[in-house]
Amino acid sequence: MTELNPYLGIFLLTIAAAAFLVAMVILSIVLGPKNPTKTKQMPWECGAVPVGSVRDQRFNVRFYLIAMLFILFDIEVVFMYPWAVVLERLGAFALWQMLSFMAVLVVGLVYVWRKGVLNWND
Repeated sequence: MTELNPYLGIFLLTIAAAAFLVAMVILSIVLGPKNPTKTKQMPWECGAVPVGSVRDQRFNVRFYLIAMLFILFDIEVVFMYPWAVVLERLGAFALWQMLSFMAVLVVGLVYVWRKGVLNWND
């Protein structure tokens, strides 16, 4: 008897998942209700009737700056978890490297804070 490929199970599971996905989409199209109304076709905006067009609205650039800062500090935390798990094996050098990494991020946070990016009172 020949030995099965170790990736055969993963391949078969991927095929089964894709077939299930396609079957559910087709079943929802075939069996789903088809009675669109004006109310159902309206965009939903926090439970309120939308006012104006989305294309006419301009967002403050601070929304995007805050989002980028959130992603930056979120990635910092993602890097810190595996580092903390193996810190004992890495030794003092890794501790100083992480402290310098955090210092750079703190300097960036102080810079952003002083520039007023985090100030929403304007």
